[in-house]
Amino acid sequence: MTAPHASASTPSHAPVDVLVIGAGPVGLVVAIEVQRRGLTAVVADKGALVNSLVGYPTNMEFFSTPDLLEIGDHPFPTFGHKPLREEALDYYRRVAERERLDLRLGTRVTALDGQAGDFHAHAETATGAVEIAARAVVVATGFFDTPVRIGVPGEDLPHVGHYFKEPYGHAATDVLVVGARNSSAKAALALHRAGARVTLAVRGDALSPSIKYWIRPDLENRIAEGSIRALFGTTVAAIRAGEADLATPTGPETVRADAVYLLTGYRPDYPLLAMLGVPIGDDPARTPVYDEATMASGRAGVYLAGTVCGGLRTSRWFIENGRDHARLIAADLAVRQRGPEDRPVCLSSERAAVIA
Repeated sequence: MTAPHASASTPSHAPVDVLVIGAGPVGLVVAIEVQRRGLTAVVADKGALVNSLVGYPTNMEFFSTPDLLEIGDHPFPTFGHKPLREEALDYYRRVAERERLDLRLGTRVTALDGQAGDFHAHAETATGAVEIAARAVVVATGFFDTPVRIGVPGEDLPHVGHYFKEPYGHAATDVLVVGARNSSAKAALALHRAGARVTLAVRGDALSPSIKYWIRPDLENRIAEGSIRALFGTTVAAIRAGEADLATPTGPETVRADAVYLLTGYRPDYPLLAMLGVPIGDDPARTPVYDEATMASGRAGVYLAGTVCGGLRTSRWFIENGRDHARLIAADLAVRQRGPEDRPVCLSSERAAVIA
Protein backbone atom coordinates (compact mmCIF):
# COMPACT_ATOMS: atom_id res chain seq x y z
CA MET A 1 0.00 0.00 0.00
CA THR A 2 1.10 3.53 -0.72
CA ALA A 3 1.03 5.80 2.33
CA PRO A 4 -0.94 9.05 2.20
CA HIS A 5 1.33 11.88 1.24
CA ALA A 6 1.59 15.51 2.27
CA SER A 7 3.29 16.58 -0.96
CA ALA A 8 0.58 15.98 -3.54
CA SER A 9 0.84 14.05 -6.76
CA THR A 10 -1.09 16.86 -8.44
CA PRO A 11 1.05 20.02 -8.75
CA SER A 12 -0.29 23.00 -6.82
CA HIS A 13 -0.68 25.05 -10.01
CA ALA A 14 -2.81 22.41 -11.78
CA PRO A 15 -6.50 22.82 -10.90
CA VAL A 16 -8.33 19.93 -9.30
CA ASP A 17 -12.05 19.40 -9.37
CA VAL A 18 -12.48 19.59 -5.60
CA LEU A 19 -10.50 20.96 -2.68
CA VAL A 20 -11.66 19.39 0.59
CA ILE A 21 -10.74 21.41 3.69
CA GLY A 22 -10.51 19.03 6.62
CA ALA A 23 -8.95 15.55 6.71
CA GLY A 24 -11.32 14.04 9.26
CA PRO A 25 -13.50 11.02 8.50
CA VAL A 26 -16.13 13.11 6.70
CA GLY A 27 -13.53 14.98 4.66
CA LEU A 28 -11.95 11.67 3.66
CA VAL A 29 -15.24 10.15 2.54
CA VAL A 30 -16.03 13.28 0.51
CA ALA A 31 -12.76 12.81 -1.38
CA ILE A 32 -13.51 9.10 -1.84
CA GLU A 33 -16.98 9.74 -3.26
CA VAL A 34 -15.69 12.51 -5.53
CA GLN A 35 -12.94 10.28 -6.92
CA ARG A 36 -15.41 7.47 -7.55
CA ARG A 37 -17.35 9.90 -9.73
CA GLY A 38 -14.26 10.35 -11.88
CA LEU A 39 -13.30 13.72 -10.42
CA THR A 40 -10.01 14.76 -8.85
CA ALA A 41 -9.69 15.85 -5.23
CA VAL A 42 -7.15 17.29 -2.81
CA VAL A 43 -7.66 17.09 0.95
CA ALA A 44 -6.00 19.87 2.97
CA ASP A 45 -5.79 20.00 6.76
CA LYS A 46 -3.94 22.38 9.04
CA GLY A 47 -3.05 19.47 11.31
CA ALA A 48 -2.60 15.72 11.08
CA LEU A 49 -4.67 13.07 9.37
CA VAL A 50 -7.98 12.81 11.31
CA ASN A 51 -6.59 15.54 13.55
CA SER A 52 -9.57 15.59 15.92
CA LEU A 53 -9.16 11.90 16.71
CA VAL A 54 -5.48 12.48 17.43
CA GLY A 55 -6.65 14.91 20.12
CA TYR A 56 -9.11 12.47 21.71
CA PRO A 57 -8.20 10.87 25.06
CA THR A 58 -5.91 7.85 24.99
CA ASN A 59 -7.86 4.59 24.61
CA MET A 60 -11.15 6.47 24.33
CA GLU A 61 -14.04 4.19 23.38
CA PHE A 62 -16.43 5.49 20.74
CA PHE A 63 -20.12 5.58 21.55
CA SER A 64 -20.89 4.28 18.03
CA THR A 65 -20.40 0.76 16.70
CA PRO A 66 -17.85 0.10 13.91
CA ASP A 67 -20.40 -0.11 11.11
CA LEU A 68 -21.56 3.44 11.86
CA LEU A 69 -18.00 4.75 11.61
CA GLU A 70 -17.10 3.06 8.33
CA ILE A 71 -16.40 5.17 5.26
CA GLY A 72 -16.09 4.25 1.61
CA ASP A 73 -17.63 0.80 2.24
CA HIS A 74 -14.40 -0.35 3.87
CA PRO A 75 -15.07 -2.76 6.79
CA PHE A 76 -13.90 -1.52 10.20
CA PRO A 77 -12.54 -4.51 12.19
CA THR A 78 -12.27 -4.06 15.96
CA PHE A 79 -11.45 -6.24 18.96
CA GLY A 80 -14.47 -5.12 20.98
CA HIS A 81 -18.09 -4.19 20.38
CA LYS A 82 -17.12 -0.53 20.07
CA PRO A 83 -13.84 0.74 18.61
CA LEU A 84 -11.12 2.54 20.52
CA ARG A 85 -9.48 5.77 19.42
CA GLU A 86 -6.32 3.93 18.38
CA GLU A 87 -8.28 1.49 16.23
CA ALA A 88 -10.06 4.36 14.52
CA LEU A 89 -6.80 6.18 13.83
CA ASP A 90 -5.40 3.06 12.21
CA TYR A 91 -8.60 2.40 10.25
CA TYR A 92 -8.89 5.86 8.71
CA ARG A 93 -5.19 5.87 7.82
CA ARG A 94 -5.57 2.56 6.04
CA VAL A 95 -8.63 3.78 4.15
CA ALA A 96 -6.74 6.88 3.01
CA GLU A 97 -3.89 4.66 1.83
CA ARG A 98 -6.11 2.21 0.00
CA GLU A 99 -8.03 5.00 -1.74
CA ARG A 100 -4.76 6.78 -2.58
CA LEU A 101 -6.11 10.09 -1.41
CA ASP A 102 -4.11 13.21 -2.21
CA LEU A 103 -3.46 14.66 1.26
CA ARG A 104 -1.92 18.05 2.03
CA LEU A 105 -1.40 17.80 5.78
CA GLY A 106 -0.05 20.68 7.82
CA THR A 107 -1.68 23.02 5.29
CA ARG A 108 -3.79 25.85 6.71
CA VAL A 109 -6.09 27.54 4.16
CA THR A 110 -5.96 31.29 4.77
CA ALA A 111 -7.80 32.82 1.79
CA LEU A 112 -10.06 31.79 -1.06
CA ASP A 113 -10.15 33.87 -4.22
CA GLY A 114 -12.11 33.41 -7.40
CA GLN A 115 -15.48 31.89 -8.06
CA ALA A 116 -17.15 28.55 -8.74
CA GLY A 117 -15.17 26.76 -11.41
CA ASP A 118 -12.05 28.83 -10.80
CA PHE A 119 -11.09 29.02 -7.11
CA HIS A 120 -7.61 29.77 -5.83
CA ALA A 121 -7.02 28.77 -2.21
CA HIS A 122 -4.03 30.30 -0.46
CA ALA A 123 -2.50 28.24 2.34
CA GLU A 124 0.39 28.25 4.76
CA THR A 125 2.64 25.24 5.39
CA ALA A 126 5.76 24.66 7.47
CA THR A 127 7.85 25.41 4.39
CA GLY A 128 5.98 28.48 3.17
CA ALA A 129 2.93 29.63 1.25
CA VAL A 130 1.23 27.48 -1.37
CA GLU A 131 -1.72 27.91 -3.70
CA ILE A 132 -4.25 25.25 -4.63
CA ALA A 133 -6.48 25.80 -7.67
CA ALA A 134 -9.83 24.03 -7.60
CA ARG A 135 -13.17 24.16 -9.35
CA ALA A 136 -15.11 23.59 -6.12
CA VAL A 137 -14.43 23.61 -2.37
CA VAL A 138 -15.88 21.40 0.37
CA VAL A 139 -15.59 22.48 4.01
CA ALA A 140 -15.46 19.49 6.37
CA THR A 141 -13.67 21.02 9.33
CA GLY A 142 -15.93 19.78 12.14
CA PHE A 143 -15.69 21.68 15.43
CA PHE A 144 -13.25 19.92 17.78
CA ASP A 145 -10.31 22.18 16.89
CA THR A 146 -12.09 25.28 18.24
CA PRO A 147 -12.79 25.09 22.00
CA VAL A 148 -15.35 27.33 23.66
CA ARG A 149 -13.33 29.74 25.77
CA ILE A 150 -14.66 30.96 29.11
CA GLY A 151 -12.78 34.27 28.96
CA VAL A 152 -11.24 34.48 32.42
CA PRO A 153 -7.77 35.58 33.57
CA GLY A 154 -5.33 32.69 33.44
CA GLU A 155 -7.13 30.67 30.79
CA ASP A 156 -3.97 30.52 28.69
CA LEU A 157 -1.58 29.45 31.45
CA PRO A 158 0.50 26.33 30.70
CA HIS A 159 -1.33 24.12 33.20
CA VAL A 160 -4.75 24.93 31.71
CA GLY A 161 -6.11 22.87 28.82
CA HIS A 162 -9.27 22.58 26.73
CA TYR A 163 -8.50 18.96 25.82
CA PHE A 164 -8.06 15.97 28.11
CA LYS A 165 -5.61 13.33 26.90
CA GLU A 166 -4.82 10.96 29.79
CA PRO A 167 -4.81 11.09 33.60
CA TYR A 168 -1.60 9.36 34.62
CA GLY A 169 0.59 12.42 35.01
CA HIS A 170 -1.83 13.88 37.56
CA ALA A 171 -1.50 11.25 40.29
CA ALA A 172 -1.38 12.77 43.81
CA THR A 173 -2.20 16.26 42.50
CA ASP A 174 -5.23 18.57 42.61
CA VAL A 175 -7.13 18.87 39.36
CA LEU A 176 -10.07 21.15 38.53
CA VAL A 177 -12.40 19.90 35.81
CA VAL A 178 -14.93 22.38 34.42
CA GLY A 179 -17.97 21.11 32.54
CA ALA A 180 -21.09 18.97 32.89
CA ARG A 181 -21.20 16.67 29.87
CA ASN A 182 -19.57 13.46 28.69
CA SER A 183 -16.05 14.85 28.24
CA SER A 184 -15.86 16.31 31.72
CA ALA A 185 -17.58 13.30 33.30
CA LYS A 186 -15.15 10.83 31.74
CA ALA A 187 -12.15 13.03 32.55
CA ALA A 188 -13.17 13.41 36.20
CA LEU A 189 -13.62 9.65 36.57
CA ALA A 190 -10.33 8.83 34.84
CA LEU A 191 -8.41 11.36 36.92
CA HIS A 192 -9.93 10.07 40.15
CA ARG A 193 -8.99 6.49 39.30
CA ALA A 194 -5.45 7.57 38.46
CA GLY A 195 -4.99 9.02 41.94
CA ALA A 196 -5.80 12.70 41.39
CA ARG A 197 -7.85 14.79 43.81
CA VAL A 198 -10.65 16.03 41.57
CA THR A 199 -12.94 19.02 41.87
CA LEU A 200 -15.72 19.19 39.27
CA ALA A 201 -17.20 22.66 38.65
CA VAL A 202 -20.60 22.65 36.95
CA ARG A 203 -22.29 25.88 35.87
CA GLY A 204 -25.79 24.42 36.06
CA ASP A 205 -27.68 22.94 38.96
CA ALA A 206 -27.06 19.36 37.87
CA LEU A 207 -25.07 17.16 35.55
CA SER A 208 -26.13 17.35 31.92
CA PRO A 209 -28.87 14.89 30.92
CA SER A 210 -26.79 14.13 27.81
CA ILE A 211 -24.23 12.14 29.82
CA LYS A 212 -24.36 8.54 28.63
CA TYR A 213 -26.43 6.24 30.79
CA TRP A 214 -23.52 3.97 31.69
CA ILE A 215 -21.29 6.89 32.73
CA ARG A 216 -23.76 8.91 34.82
CA PRO A 217 -24.28 6.40 37.69
CA ASP A 218 -20.53 5.94 38.10
CA LEU A 219 -19.97 9.69 38.39
CA GLU A 220 -22.97 10.23 40.65
CA ASN A 221 -21.75 7.48 43.00
CA ARG A 222 -18.25 8.91 43.15
CA ILE A 223 -19.71 12.32 43.98
CA ALA A 224 -22.04 10.85 46.60
CA GLU A 225 -19.22 9.01 48.38
CA GLY A 226 -16.99 12.11 48.33
CA SER A 227 -14.32 10.69 46.01
CA ILE A 228 -14.99 13.52 43.55
CA ARG A 229 -16.02 16.92 44.86
CA ALA A 230 -18.73 18.48 42.70
CA LEU A 231 -19.68 22.16 42.93
CA PHE A 232 -22.93 22.98 41.12
CA GLY A 233 -24.05 26.46 40.14
CA THR A 234 -20.36 27.30 39.98
CA THR A 235 -18.24 29.24 37.49
CA VAL A 236 -14.53 30.02 37.25
CA ALA A 237 -13.55 33.61 38.02
CA ALA A 238 -9.77 33.40 37.62
CA ILE A 239 -6.94 30.89 37.33
CA ARG A 240 -3.45 31.20 38.76
CA ALA A 241 -0.53 28.83 39.16
CA GLY A 242 -1.66 26.17 41.59
CA GLU A 243 -5.15 27.52 42.30
CA ALA A 244 -8.38 28.85 40.86
CA ASP A 245 -11.02 31.29 42.07
CA LEU A 246 -14.59 30.04 41.81
CA ALA A 247 -17.94 31.79 42.12
CA THR A 248 -20.21 29.37 44.01
CA PRO A 249 -23.78 29.68 45.33
CA THR A 250 -22.35 30.23 48.80
CA GLY A 251 -19.83 32.87 47.70
CA PRO A 252 -16.28 33.06 46.33
CA GLU A 253 -14.01 30.10 46.92
CA THR A 254 -10.39 29.41 46.02
CA VAL A 255 -9.48 25.78 45.31
CA ARG A 256 -6.17 24.06 44.76
CA ALA A 257 -5.57 23.32 41.09
CA ASP A 258 -2.25 21.97 39.87
CA ALA A 259 -4.02 21.41 36.53
CA VAL A 260 -7.25 22.78 35.08
CA TYR A 261 -9.32 21.20 32.31
CA LEU A 262 -11.87 23.54 30.77
CA LEU A 263 -14.05 20.97 28.99
CA THR A 264 -16.78 23.44 28.14
CA GLY A 265 -17.45 22.38 24.57
CA TYR A 266 -16.33 23.23 21.06
CA ARG A 267 -17.70 25.14 18.09
CA PRO A 268 -17.14 25.51 14.33
CA ASP A 269 -14.35 27.75 13.12
CA TYR A 270 -16.52 30.76 12.31
CA PRO A 271 -13.59 32.98 11.25
CA LEU A 272 -12.68 30.33 8.66
CA LEU A 273 -16.28 30.19 7.39
CA ALA A 274 -16.33 33.98 7.13
CA MET A 275 -13.05 33.97 5.21
CA LEU A 276 -14.49 31.38 2.82
CA GLY A 277 -17.56 33.55 2.27
CA VAL A 278 -20.05 31.09 3.78
CA PRO A 279 -23.09 33.00 5.10
CA ILE A 280 -24.35 32.23 8.60
CA GLY A 281 -28.03 32.14 9.53
CA ASP A 282 -29.53 34.41 12.16
CA ASP A 283 -30.83 31.50 14.25
CA PRO A 284 -29.54 31.00 17.82
CA ALA A 285 -27.35 28.08 16.68
CA ARG A 286 -25.62 30.29 14.08
CA THR A 287 -26.18 27.58 11.48
CA PRO A 288 -24.28 28.02 8.19
CA VAL A 289 -26.59 28.42 5.21
CA TYR A 290 -26.66 25.41 2.91
CA ASP A 291 -28.94 23.48 0.57
CA GLU A 292 -30.02 20.29 2.32
CA ALA A 293 -30.37 18.46 -1.01
CA THR A 294 -26.85 19.16 -2.28
CA MET A 295 -24.95 20.59 0.75
CA ALA A 296 -24.09 23.66 -1.38
CA SER A 297 -23.48 26.70 0.83
CA GLY A 298 -24.58 30.26 0.22
CA ARG A 299 -21.37 30.88 -1.73
CA ALA A 300 -21.54 29.29 -5.15
CA GLY A 301 -19.09 26.43 -5.54
CA VAL A 302 -18.50 25.99 -1.80
CA TYR A 303 -20.09 22.99 -0.04
CA LEU A 304 -20.40 21.97 3.62
CA ALA A 305 -20.14 18.48 5.07
CA GLY A 306 -20.32 16.95 8.54
CA THR A 307 -20.67 18.58 11.92
CA VAL A 308 -19.78 22.06 10.66
CA CYS A 309 -23.31 22.12 9.18
CA GLY A 310 -24.89 22.19 12.63
CA GLY A 311 -23.36 25.45 13.79
CA LEU A 312 -23.44 25.57 17.57
CA ARG A 313 -25.62 22.45 17.60
CA THR A 314 -22.51 20.29 17.50
CA SER A 315 -24.42 17.14 18.44
CA ARG A 316 -26.65 17.24 15.36
CA TRP A 317 -24.18 15.59 12.98
CA PHE A 318 -21.76 12.74 13.62
CA ILE A 319 -19.59 10.55 11.41
CA GLU A 320 -22.49 8.15 10.89
CA ASN A 321 -24.86 10.73 9.40
CA GLY A 322 -22.29 13.28 8.24
CA ARG A 323 -20.80 10.73 5.86
CA ASP A 324 -24.08 10.83 3.91
CA HIS A 325 -23.28 14.41 2.93
CA ALA A 326 -20.43 13.11 0.79
CA ARG A 327 -22.74 11.32 -1.62
CA LEU A 328 -24.97 14.37 -1.99
CA ILE A 329 -21.97 16.58 -2.74
CA ALA A 330 -20.35 14.14 -5.16
CA ALA A 331 -23.62 13.67 -7.04
CA ASP A 332 -24.15 17.42 -7.38
CA LEU A 333 -20.58 18.02 -8.50
CA ALA A 334 -20.84 15.26 -11.10
CA VAL A 335 -23.99 16.87 -12.52
CA ARG A 336 -22.40 20.30 -12.60
CA GLN A 337 -19.46 18.94 -14.59
CA ARG A 338 -21.97 18.05 -17.30
CA GLY A 339 -24.55 20.82 -16.94
CA PRO A 340 -24.96 24.58 -16.39
CA GLU A 341 -22.97 26.09 -13.57
CA ASP A 342 -25.80 28.41 -12.56
CA ARG A 343 -28.35 25.75 -11.62
CA PRO A 344 -30.60 27.32 -8.94
CA VAL A 345 -30.10 26.36 -5.30
CA CYS A 346 -33.17 25.30 -3.32
CA LEU A 347 -32.62 26.07 0.36
CA SER A 348 -34.68 24.79 3.23
CA SER A 349 -37.49 27.23 3.99
CA GLU A 350 -36.23 28.34 7.40
CA ARG A 351 -32.93 29.51 5.96
CA ALA A 352 -33.82 30.56 2.44
CA ALA A 353 -34.35 34.17 3.44
CA VAL A 354 -30.90 34.49 4.98
CA ILE A 355 -29.07 34.82 1.66
CA ALA A 356 -29.23 38.37 0.38
